[in-house]
Amino acid sequence: MKNSIVINADIEKGKINKNIYGHFAEHLGRCIYEGIWVGEDSEIPNTNGIRNDVLEALKNIQIPVLRWPGGCFADEYHWKDGVGPRENRKRMVNTHWGGVVENNHFGTHEFMMLCELLGTEPYICGNVGSGTVQEMSEWVEYMTFEGESPMANWRRENGRDEPWKLKYFGVGNENWGCGGNMRPEYYADLYRRYQTYVRNYGDNKVYKIAGGANVDDYNWTEVLMKNAHWLMDGLSLHYYTIPGDFWLGKGSALDFEEDEWFITMKKSLHMEELIKKHGTIMDKYDPEKRIGMIIDEWGTWFDVEPGTNPGFLYQQNSIRDALVAGLHFNIFHKHSDRVQMTNIAQTVNVLQAMILTEGEKMILTPTYHVFEMFKVHQDAKLLAVDSLVNEYEYKDEKLPQVSVSASKNDEGKVHISLCNIDHKNEAQLELDVRGLGVTAANVSGRILTAGSMNAHNTFEEPENVKPVAFEQVSVNENKLSITLPPMSVVVLAIE
Repeated sequence: MKNSIVINADIEKGKINKNIYGHFAEHLGRCIYEGIWVGEDSEIPNTNGIRNDVLEALKNIQIPVLRWPGGCFADEYHWKDGVGPRENRKRMVNTHWGGVVENNHFGTHEFMMLCELLGTEPYICGNVGSGTVQEMSEWVEYMTFEGESPMANWRRENGRDEPWKLKYFGVGNENWGCGGNMRPEYYADLYRRYQTYVRNYGDNKVYKIAGGANVDDYNWTEVLMKNAHWLMDGLSLHYYTIPGDFWLGKGSALDFEEDEWFITMKKSLHMEELIKKHGTIMDKYDPEKRIGMIIDEWGTWFDVEPGTNPGFLYQQNSIRDALVAGLHFNIFHKHSDRVQMTNIAQTVNVLQAMILTEGEKMILTPTYHVFEMFKVHQDAKLLAVDSLVNEYEYKDEKLPQVSVSASKNDEGKVHISLCNIDHKNEAQLELDVRGLGVTAANVSGRILTAGSMNAHNTFEEPENVKPVAFEQVSVNENKLSITLPPMSVVVLAIE
């Protein structure tokens, strides 16, 4: 049976915030050091210490917002250790991630420079777990105050005369866990206190993000919303797609069988239930949806690659990861009335990364290619979609075989993103596009697919998995007949 999908190009359902395509770079493993920062003296070509190949690749996917410095690292990070002459910066032990020495060479100035080079909004996560109110307050003052003050003067001494623009600031991270093992009632009180001193200086207006729940901790969301909703602009949520058990074995990134493929897709689709249920609680206190749901950590989490530091969370990235990314984006679009930002974990060399590096070499992952294909949805209008799709069956379980989303940009161009999560069977689709004239001449497409479940890119073969032109589409009276190969991601454009 054909999958039947109706896209109403004349029914717009709100805007897909470009920040849904945000990223996360933590001081973890080789994400910052080696991945992004190599220093000015490196033989690897760089711009003021930031490696050029990574910079250009990230520019290409139009990163709208970048979260830093953590993660768990944020709640042991003391920002004053990371400013001033690098040779004088305090060295510390990164207790969360491998026990390595953090030399603080990549600090506030370097991060803000990176954001300027990328043309991206900085999203800074402050330290509630081991930091003080004064420390957090002075960080915001250091970055954003243009007048005469100890912090603003210190910024000038360190080479930056003009203040930066800082929109997004997180008041703590995972305070239910690595950020302090707090009860929600205790964190709600701390949030109320700390956010008071995250000041707006001049015309800089800070969008304050409260530390939200882990997965399905609905009580955390209830307590935070009840006690502090009027003091926040966003509330975070963290959920990782893990086919195995977090503590006993998450599963391999490459060495897996059909059952792990299926459960990975199933757990990816679970994101929608989490958004709905947390969103329902938020609706009770914020029916106007003023407060954004900020899913600032998401993505696959597998066992580290054999032979690598277990604290560095380095994993390979396959066509399976690409499907996970595509599924998540289609879900985020659907709930874009509440979901205002998401940040995949993480940008380079960590977890579901865009980019992997090895010395001077760099490769783009299948996930990178999904971000590049889907960037057309950024800030576009979500279109109404109705679908009746077949089921993807494995043993005694079933999932929807096809995921779809559609948007229209300011020029009136429609983009349709499709995922076939079935690892064995193609999907025959009939797309009825209403409210828009469709001819063979104004339809084009690209596809990302592979011949095996664990197909991935390596430093020896960096283009095993990459997008190519999509030809398996025909047009007849505004209806598209499409054949999606197994485990494929397709983006169609209708001029």
